[in-house]
Parts: sequence; C-alpha cells; structure tokens
Amino acid sequence: MKIRRALATAVALAVTTPAALLAVSPAYADTKPVTQTQEKKSKPTIKELETAVAEAKEAYEKAAKAKADALVELRKTLDELGSTHPLAVTAAAAKQAAKDADAAKTAADQAVTDAKAKLADLPEDATPEQKTAAETAVTEAEAAAASAATAKAAADAKATEAVTAVDDARVAAVRAYSVLDKAADDALAAKIAAEAALAQAVKEAEEEEEEEGDVCEPENDLTAEVTGLPNKLVAGTTTDFALRVTNGSDRNMDEIIAYTGVFATDKTGIKETGKFFRLQWSTKSSPKWQSADEDDYIDGLGPLKPGSHTDVKLRLTLDKATPAGNGVAFIAADFYNKDGSCGGMTDLNMYEFDVKAAGSKPGKTEDAKPSKAPKPSTGNTGTTPLGSSSGTPAQTGTGGSLAATGSSSATGSIALAGGAAVLLGAAAVFVVRRRKAGSAA
Repeated sequence: MKIRRALATAVALAVTTPAALLAVSPAYADTKPVTQTQEKKSKPTIKELETAVAEAKEAYEKAAKAKADALVELRKTLDELGSTHPLAVTAAAAKQAAKDADAAKTAADQAVTDAKAKLADLPEDATPEQKTAAETAVTEAEAAAASAATAKAAADAKATEAVTAVDDARVAAVRAYSVLDKAADDALAAKIAAEAALAQAVKEAEEEEEEEGDVCEPENDLTAEVTGLPNKLVAGTTTDFALRVTNGSDRNMDEIIAYTGVFATDKTGIKETGKFFRLQWSTKSSPKWQSADEDDYIDGLGPLKPGSHTDVKLRLTLDKATPAGNGVAFIAADFYNKDGSCGGMTDLNMYEFDVKAAGSKPGKTEDAKPSKAPKPSTGNTGTTPLGSSSGTPAQTGTGGSLAATGSSSATGSIALAGGAAVLLGAAAVFVVRRRKAGSAA
C-alpha cells in the first residue's frame, strides 16, 4: 500500500535520526504546519530534494571523516606534548634547571649560615688576620647566595614560560579539533533537515494521490497501556511485559491493531531498532511468539465489544552491543469496522526506560510510567482513504489518530498511518529533550 511506503520513510527517518536533531528542532516546534509555510514559496520537487539529500550526505561524510582524522591527530599531539614534543622537552629541561637552581640557592644560603657561625665562634684572642678571614668568608658567602637567588628566579621564570608554552599548544590543538567537530555537527544538521524535508514531501505526495473518502475519527475511549516494562533494562537480556488494548466506548470495534515502536538511544541519538532490539508478541489466540513486522505493527487482535479488552504478551530482547543510554517505547492502537468506519487513539503513549551496559546490574527497578509522546505540531485534519483488497476503503485519523489499511478480515493487515507518521516528530522531540536533560545534568 502507498501509505505503508510513506510510513516506512517516516519511521526509517525517525529511528536513524541522531542527536543533532537538536539543531533542527525549531522546525518541529513551529506552530504553523510545514505545508502552510511552504505554500508561500515555490515547493522543490522530490527529485530536487533527493539531490539535496545526496549532497548533504556526501558533505556530512566528508566532514565526519575530517573530524575523525583530526581526532587522531589531536590525540597524537596531546600525547607528544606530554613526552617527546620539542616544547615538552624544553619544558622538562627548564623544570630540571629550576630544580638545580633551587638546590644551589639552598646550598649558598647554608654556606652563609656556616660562615657567620664560624665568625661568631672565633676566640677572644683570635688574631686580626683570623677575624679578617672570617669576615671575608661571610661577605663572599652572602654574595654567592645573592647570585644563586638571582639564578633561581631566572630559572623559575624560564620553567614557567616553557610549561605555559606546552599548555598553550594543548589549547591550540583542542581548538583546531573543535572547528572540525562543529563543522561535522553543522553538516549533520543540514543532512537531517534535508532528509526531513524529503520525508515530508514524500508523505504529502502519497496523500495527494489517495482518493477522497471518509476520514477516521479520533477515539479517546480506545486505550493502549503497557504493564511490566521495567524502567531499567540491561543489554544482553530479555524482558517479558504486556500490552492491554481497551474499548472504553459504547460502540463495537470489529478489528483492532496496535503499534509498538521500541527504540534505543544514547547521546548520539536514536538508534536503528533492528540493530539492537528484537520485539516479539503473542496472544491467547496466537500463543506462538511472533516477531513484530518491519513497521512494528501487531494486527489481527480481533474485535472488541464496548467495555472489553484484549491482551498482548510482549517480549523485548536487547542485543549485548546495545549502547548504554535511554530507551523509549511508543504505544498506540486503532480500529476498523466492516461498515467502513474507523478511528484510533489521538496520542501515542510513551514509556521511557534506562539501558544499562551488558553485564551491569540494573539496581532497583519499577514499571516504566506512561506519558504522552511529544508532538511536533497539531497534526492534520485527515487524509483520504486507501482502497483495500476487499474493496473497503480505510482511513487516516485526525490530530494524530492512527489510520487503517487492509481487509475486513480479523487477520487482515491494518497500517497505523497517523501513529507511525507522528513518530518522526515525536522521536525528534524525545531526542532533543533527552539531550537537553543530559546537558543540564
């Protein structure tokens, strides 16, 4: 289905977006719809946007390589400044000279003390020659001590100058690297912005191709809640938890589908789900564990009468290589009726949890608490439905409502359009919030 392809683009962008989303987050926070702003200008074509993405990607790859090379050079320079660099050698020699000058001054001061003691110890019957010799020894010792003090001051100054030169070289090396580091961040932000613009254009193009039809309505009384998901998980472990979808309305819902998007994050951003996480599900009617499909949809959950619910067992396995950081699960549900009516939750529920490195102890845990997924905008008012294999049109929702695509069969595939599409913005806002929280800490 076309809407599946649009969602695949949106979700793929969301789960591969790194932490530099912070740089483009104002675009998501704008209270005006993106399309409203773009309509004032000539819209670029998808081909032009694809070219822009390719160019931005190439620029980022070059900047990233330059940053990596600069990091190697920085580490080499800092290591040399601690040992073999000419400035380091000069500083070491200057510090040793200052140490030697200090020892010489100490010896000279002691010589003055000894000469004065000998002068004071002369007997009363000492000859004039003996007194003159002792006084001369004191005078010479004091002159030598003054000279040693002057030499020590000069040596200390040279040592300070040499050490400062080493420190200045370290600062200069770090500053040189920071220029390339910022350039890489700017290039990444440009790449993300280009990808977001392309994803938005593809989504709008897909929606424009759909035929007019009824629009799904948001259903506040359809809920999806997770229980048993710990707020701390350890890489390399498997955790079982549960999802309950409840029909709190006064109408029948013929076919239910759930969306479960679980993503790993660290300070660099949201990671590709399939690389670190494996999500499986099972129900009473289908007890065998099944892998969530590529878009993380759980369909074929059957009908729900007013006031009833259905439960789904979930199993999340974290690869040992999952980076320590944070995790987030986006949960939502939708329904589709045989008469063509449909609707879904107006918001994605979000469950946040910490990801601990493999082999570590999670410590005291409790169930992750739900919160509404952050919204980048107020959403659309609906899109036209897609035709299904059964000939029954499916619709998308308003304000983030999930859309259904598929047959009237209980095992038919229903695409959660609104939920997955809003994930692009929700994930972006989530990463920005996490990064700001980390910076504040």
